Amino acid sequence: MVALESTIIAHGLPYPQNLEVAQELEATVRDAGAVPATIAVVDGRPCIGLAAATLEKLAKDGRSFRKAGATDLGVMMATGKNAATTVSATAVLAARAGIRVFATGGIGGVHRGDSLDVSNDLTTLAKTPIAIVSAGAKAILDLPRTLEMLETLGVLTIGYRTDEFPAFYTVRSGLRLEHFAGTPTDLANILHKHWDDLGNTGGVLVANPIPAEASLDERLITRAIDDALASAVSHGITGKALTPHLLAHLAEATGGGSVRANRALAKNNAKVAAELALAYTPTVEGRLTQRTLLSPYPN
Repeated sequence: MVALESTIIAHGLPYPQNLEVAQELEATVRDAGAVPATIAVVDGRPCIGLAAATLEKLAKDGRSFRKAGATDLGVMMATGKNAATTVSATAVLAARAGIRVFATGGIGGVHRGDSLDVSNDLTTLAKTPIAIVSAGAKAILDLPRTLEMLETLGVLTIGYRTDEFPAFYTVRSGLRLEHFAGTPTDLANILHKHWDDLGNTGGVLVANPIPAEASLDERLITRAIDDALASAVSHGITGKALTPHLLAHLAEATGGGSVRANRALAKNNAKVAAELALAYTPTVEGRLTQRTLLSPYPN
């Protein structure tokens, strides 16, 4: 199984584009031979895999779904709320269900200009046994500090067919990676050694670059990011509202180019994640946990 987040559906894109992307990512996982599990909280109930009607409701009525990180889950469940799950919340719920592979666009990290503004994605990944396939961290972040924080937290970071940390919208960042793998089997072998043989309980970041043909011009995206950050400062936008603001600004500045790139890299990550999930066989304990926690359809 491959976990997929729901924030991109509820808060990342407008309808019907968000529904198209959600369906496309699930189809990509299925076409590769794995089972997709889009995760969300519906009426206070964590759902590991969404029925078609629920997926459409999430896309059409995203504003009624709160944006939930890992630390928000208990509140959402206790109060019976609807919530779209971010990277951290998706990772926690997926791991609880025994899923070991999760595909997303890019993880959160250390924000530019404020080394104390660190996404919960990093600390959650450090203590959650799941492999996240992403195009590195979001390009709006401080990538060198993010990579350093991953190392500090003990998160194993592996480049997939690259020895360089990808910069989300572009293939290269100039930041070298110590470890890399060339096939899903290579990645799966590393996961087995990391978790099953060594007993590590933390997560693994699989840094998978955007396909070269979808990569944006580095100068264009750098200028757009600088303008987006300046706009956020001038409007006093911080916290959970910051990333949506920056992404909307980038979409406008690039004439939709950033959205197309985001879609291409997310699909590529879903494909690689599915291939990894097939190559990695979870433990018996993990399969039993998955069987007991999966939400029955419909949700």
